[in-house]
Amino acid sequence: MTIALDGLGPVRTTKASGAARGPSTFSSLRASVQDRGLLGRTRTFYVLLCAGLGLALAGLGVAFVLLGDSWWQLAVAAALGILLTQFAFLGHEASHRQILASGPANDRLGRILAVGIVGISYAWWMTKHTRHHANPNRRGHDPDVEWDTVSFLPEDAARQTGLLAAITRRQGALFFPLLTFEGANLHYRGLRLLVSREQVSGRWIELGMMAARWALYLGALFAMLPIGMAFAFLGVQLAVFGVYMGASFAPNHKGMPLVGADERLDFLTKQVRTSRDIRGGWWATALFGGLNHQVVHHLFPSMPRPHLAKARDLVRAHCKTHDIPYTEASLVASYVIVIRYLNEVGLQARDPFDCPLVQNLRRR
Repeated sequence: MTIALDGLGPVRTTKASGAARGPSTFSSLRASVQDRGLLGRTRTFYVLLCAGLGLALAGLGVAFVLLGDSWWQLAVAAALGILLTQFAFLGHEASHRQILASGPANDRLGRILAVGIVGISYAWWMTKHTRHHANPNRRGHDPDVEWDTVSFLPEDAARQTGLLAAITRRQGALFFPLLTFEGANLHYRGLRLLVSREQVSGRWIELGMMAARWALYLGALFAMLPIGMAFAFLGVQLAVFGVYMGASFAPNHKGMPLVGADERLDFLTKQVRTSRDIRGGWWATALFGGLNHQVVHHLFPSMPRPHLAKARDLVRAHCKTHDIPYTEASLVASYVIVIRYLNEVGLQARDPFDCPLVQNLRRR
């Protein structure tokens, strides 16, 4: 079945089913994937990718030094925001054991990439993201649908008051502007966990790496640039990083069906029903670090990026055969869906200018 969205491209989906089905067919799908070697490591690809990103980072460092006191530094800041997002994608892949054969080796690599280069806590990310993969879009279980300035659930929107209610009612339109603060938010939330009293694996390692990273980064900025330009550089870099990160993760689940806290679904149905693929060739995979193949990623989290496209064909055919909900959309259409969904949820927030007495009379 194909659903048109105002001429912005079709959204293809199989017939949706909300009920849990009989024995899952995931075992047969997994066997097909394994028979084709799609779960094997792709070391050459990741070596070349790491080398390419490393050279790009070194190139930006050279450009930073050569430009000196110039407002062209803001272009370097924007490019750095994009590059750090690409490093974050690589850290995400390491956290899923997609790169190296050993789990501990992947964790070491992921921590270096996430903390040492990107500047966000690997421990925080692992805790949050593991919960998300176990229960995508499930109320009360998926941290990615919990309230954090933006309300993803109607009940969260209805609780907002004052300025937050005003923002919530317009959160669809404000979504991309709000993402300019997401980069700073990601750094803050990770640091908050590291300095909390909760038990955190690798706490002191991460705090040490984070301190060294920020000392080097901020030291270079304020030593090489006038103070105003240094703050502008940091602001642009964080804004671009936040928008790119948010725009890469949001289309994958937002606007897809929510799962009740006690609703029972088999693994295959749960993962496919709540995920959305973004159509596109190699450019989409490069742009989103493989997150465009979200359905496959949720079914086979350890599958390396180069194998996702081939597995996608297998999964799509399997879902069609077994009448399992499968959804994909163009990049633009996915953002339209996300914004419409956020607008619909946001309307649940009470207008801060409404009179409480009038609201009570309306309810009667």
